[in-house]
Amino acid sequence: MSDSSLQRSEQLYINGQWHNGVDTLVVRDLAEDGSVATVAAASAEQANEALTAATDAQRALQQTTPVERAEWLEAIADELESRADEFTDLIVREAGKPISSAAGAPSTSARRFRIAAAEARDLAHNYGEYREGSTPGHEGWTAIVKPEPIGTVLCIAPYNYPLQTTVLQIAPALAAGNSIVLKPSSKTPTTAALLTDVIASAVDLPEGTLNFVPGRSREIGDALAGDSRIDTIAMTGSSEAGEHVAQESGMVNLVMELGGNAPAVIFPDANLSDAAGACTAGSLKFGGQRCSAVSRVLAHESVHDDIVNQIEETVQSWVVGDLFDESTDFGPLIDEDHARQVETLVDNSVNAGANVVTGGERDGAFYQPTVLSDVPHDADILYQEQFGPVAAVTSFSDEDEAITIANAGNLALDASVFTTNHNRAMRVADQIDAGSVRINGAPSHGLGDIPFGGNGGSGINREGIHAAIEQMIRKKSIVLWMSMADTQHRLPQHTWPSETLSLRVELVSSTSGSQVSDPVTV
Repeated sequence: MSDSSLQRSEQLYINGQWHNGVDTLVVRDLAEDGSVATVAAASAEQANEALTAATDAQRALQQTTPVERAEWLEAIADELESRADEFTDLIVREAGKPISSAAGAPSTSARRFRIAAAEARDLAHNYGEYREGSTPGHEGWTAIVKPEPIGTVLCIAPYNYPLQTTVLQIAPALAAGNSIVLKPSSKTPTTAALLTDVIASAVDLPEGTLNFVPGRSREIGDALAGDSRIDTIAMTGSSEAGEHVAQESGMVNLVMELGGNAPAVIFPDANLSDAAGACTAGSLKFGGQRCSAVSRVLAHESVHDDIVNQIEETVQSWVVGDLFDESTDFGPLIDEDHARQVETLVDNSVNAGANVVTGGERDGAFYQPTVLSDVPHDADILYQEQFGPVAAVTSFSDEDEAITIANAGNLALDASVFTTNHNRAMRVADQIDAGSVRINGAPSHGLGDIPFGGNGGSGINREGIHAAIEQMIRKKSIVLWMSMADTQHRLPQHTWPSETLSLRVELVSSTSGSQVSDPVTV
């Protein structure tokens, strides 16, 4: 057990200054009894102050260079790594993530900042263009198309990855030269407070560039999302919350990674041991509280029972225990209300005809790792996001039925296909409605170097450092027109001192080895 008896107290960060809130959020300590922190809760008025500060910062940010912003991002990465132990302790406590998983969060987040730094340096190369007129009457047109910061980005971060996902929003926003208003989950705001302190300590940003406004969504959520000063909203959360934000937001760019219900389709020719291991980890990692979690296992009817047995055997090896013990694989869910929601989905599935192979019991916020078999095709758990530690196994008779089940419902974020037949893998991947399909592995979004995101109720646009930057810039075309009828005026005419041109020609001629007896004067 980590020794961290001192409770943290965190403030708002607006316009380069720390402020008290009108209220506080008490953050539970999921590793021990009690609370880990009290965090200031912003009022609607303070949210407005943050928006004003972010808007006022835009002019200064537009004057920054990509190289300067890249240096910011690299300095932030260094500072983040130097405080890795603080982040790890907080993630274990407020998110309930085992230390074996939480310990990797600071290093992966630092790498995301460094990827963003590289993207910042390549902004002109990746997004800049040079164009010439190509239609009659426009032959003399040329244009420089250059990327510009879009303005202010509202970052709405989730509780399940309070560091990595927040960085995946902030890093591309800074790389593109935008100001930021950060609204973290009220369940895990302490990690975001520490990240804000890291950024403020590492670099001297223009005032108002980063604003940290934790608070209750019912009090400040609509005030932020519905404000016309917001230009892009980057959000990770539930489909219901995302739909509400989209309705409030108006004409802004949206980068939303929302609910998931990933199917893992297992064909008879697959390596069943590998498939069972991947599906178990995909279902149970962090209690299934991941948008990319394997929520339903679709096994061919000829291997259904074998897959169920192997998943059950693998589940038994997962260790439940002290979150600060390196051997612990599994802990509580974020709160008791969420555990009850998972319990209801499982109970409804059992009432519909599914069998509980192992697990299926709740104790407060803890829900046992659970395996269901023979789940009926009309059970709600196959079509709703469970966000819990449940491997729900159902069967299919042929490829067409597998695709039909996989595509049922309106969530389409991730999927997996397990087979040793390359043609089948590609054929099924093409037909499954999902933002990402992984072959012979559980879904994973990595560091953000590959775009990811959902279709339908699972989101809009794509996340990832490069992909997010596309929604955080705007393009300006600077058009030049030159008359084709009078070519002598296409280039500016300069008058140079004759001795300068005389000397220049002499030097060029000497370099070429030609004999020049007298300077050439123009």
